[in-house]
Amino acid sequence: MEAAMRWLVGWSSTTTRPPGGAAAVGTPGATGTAGATGDDGETLTPVGSQLLWGDPDPLWAVGDWRPDEVRTVKADDQTRIAVLGTCGASDEELRVSLFAARGGALRHLTAWPGSYTAVVQVGRRVMIAGDLAGARPVFYTPWAGGTAYATAALPLADLIEAHLDIGHLAALLAAPDVPEALHDSTPYQDVRRVPPGHALILRAGAREIAGYEPVASLAVAAPAADEAGALDGVRDALVEAVRARLRAPRHVPGTDIDPGPVPGMGPAERRAARGMPVPGIGADLSGGPASGTLALLAAGLPGMPGTVLGHGTGAGERLVAVTFNDLVSGGREAELERAGAIAANPRLHHVVVAAGEEALPYADLDGPLTDEPSAVIVTAQRHRARLASGSADHFTGYGARQVLDAHPARLADLLMDRKRRYLVRPVTALAKAEGSVMVPARVYGAARKLARTTHRAGVQSLADRLLHRHFEEPGGAVGASLAALAWARPGPAARWLTGEALAEVSVRLQETATRPGPGPGQRPGEFRARAALFRHAADLRVLEQAAEVRFQRLHAPFLDNQVVRACRALPESLRVRPGARAAILRTVLEGAGVTELPPGWGAPSHASAAAAARTGLRVAVNELIGLFDTPLLAQAGLVEARVVRKALRAAADGEPLPLDGLADLVSTEIWLRRLLSRRGTCWTGTPARQRAVPTGSVVPQRGALGAGR
Repeated sequence: MEAAMRWLVGWSSTTTRPPGGAAAVGTPGATGTAGATGDDGETLTPVGSQLLWGDPDPLWAVGDWRPDEVRTVKADDQTRIAVLGTCGASDEELRVSLFAARGGALRHLTAWPGSYTAVVQVGRRVMIAGDLAGARPVFYTPWAGGTAYATAALPLADLIEAHLDIGHLAALLAAPDVPEALHDSTPYQDVRRVPPGHALILRAGAREIAGYEPVASLAVAAPAADEAGALDGVRDALVEAVRARLRAPRHVPGTDIDPGPVPGMGPAERRAARGMPVPGIGADLSGGPASGTLALLAAGLPGMPGTVLGHGTGAGERLVAVTFNDLVSGGREAELERAGAIAANPRLHHVVVAAGEEALPYADLDGPLTDEPSAVIVTAQRHRARLASGSADHFTGYGARQVLDAHPARLADLLMDRKRRYLVRPVTALAKAEGSVMVPARVYGAARKLARTTHRAGVQSLADRLLHRHFEEPGGAVGASLAALAWARPGPAARWLTGEALAEVSVRLQETATRPGPGPGQRPGEFRARAALFRHAADLRVLEQAAEVRFQRLHAPFLDNQVVRACRALPESLRVRPGARAAILRTVLEGAGVTELPPGWGAPSHASAAAAARTGLRVAVNELIGLFDTPLLAQAGLVEARVVRKALRAAADGEPLPLDGLADLVSTEIWLRRLLSRRGTCWTGTPARQRAVPTGSVVPQRGALGAGR
């Protein structure tokens, strides 16, 4: 079973005729046909697609796109733009943008509110802009003498019948937060990823990757950040991001008829049981500051948010706020109380989802095939239980921590800027948490060392750690901060990989010495924060596919381009203050007219996902051990089965092992099994067309781990 992904795909050929010699039959906005002739004479077109424009450089939208999510605007016969997703630009703004794009300007294509992908065609030149966070990535692959591109990797892997890139999987497990380890690779050989903040430019099949964000100058000092102006910028960007969703047309999910009363179940429960969201707009309301901010903004902005009158709760335009209550793990009582206090707002309709063992991590490992592996696969059922009670358009607070919080490595940035006084508050907070007077000296020393370490030396240090299997790190809050004060660090699953796999990842890291570093003016804290954002956005993309509820759209405004830009303008001195995220969001709400918040709002959550993960692991340990009887990861040479089985038993017995590392291993194994057991392909022409991993098995080969370099 594959996830109901929505993606766009196209290609640019070297001639005015499509690859393979098929006739150019497509026209802009047509519903006819376009495609290419494959090696066996079949015409290649994506399955379930709608043609946006035709040959010689066709573009398709594939999947269950809503009508308002696919827009094309044409300036003349040679100039046109397609925007897929939620975009706040008007048709006239899109038309004006084409004239700037004709001259090569790309940044303005990413500056409208919303979350979308823009594709511009000017003659034989095609430009596809990715986003800043990486939640809407762009992939490409050489094909038929030209270049094929898509917003998903699997369709391109099917197109070229790609084999697995075992080296990428090794790097994903050994160093998931290190861009130098992953570089531009994907789980499929020869399918590449465009880095966030860059655009793919194709000229008659030839490709170029160009960054569209301005690069910091070393000759001119950056202007001092204005704290009040930066906060205003975050407020304006976030409000506009929410407003862009409210302006979009309302959607009533599906056409299924309610089968009628069921004892003990209301209309909302019956709809959730059928896997159908509530019509209209809703939001998560966890009790934390991020989801609470979005719920209050969406409920308070003009534009009649919430459900469609006459549907769902019957509450007219009240916004549906969904709170997840874990009855097994517990520990979130304070957050639940705050969520209930926020939901007392008359414009909110509060829905509490009570979840038992059936919603624990690892509880249900039968799900759809996603584009890439991610640890969220093991918690997909947990998220689906919450989202099934949500709305057709559902706001989530994902990404707030990554764009607002200060990564511990930012302490080194402050030292580089000679702003030592701003280290006092965060270091004092760590000292209070640890109860030790030695904390300030330890943290200051680690930050000073990082400030004096070059990027190349930091990556080389990680390569040495992997090669010599040095994974021990100090525990506690201070230990985590000290470990994070580095350019790069091993992932939690690295300790269970084979020596060969770690050696191959070490070689990949050492080879980065021949490539440019993170760019002029890049500092370790800023670099680490961006890498964490990219990883989080990639996980969210997989979560959308793995936990998708039919007819539902998840909205993560914190990952919108304009919100990310506004958050990047926040000064370091503001970020590193304890409780900075809650304070920033409180200011955002006050600027939007929301002043009454419950006591303790924004307090750090001690409810731990680790408690739920350990409980879920203990309940499902026998099934997980069976999963690693003959694992595909062992066939690929990445792990030894007995080592993983021993770790699973130990973690279930309560030993202090990194549970997120075990989640990485389990989810990657599940993803491999789903990929190899799939039937069919993303393209027509079957059975002549093969699919990704055409052998249907993991074929261990000497040196295969380094195939993606």
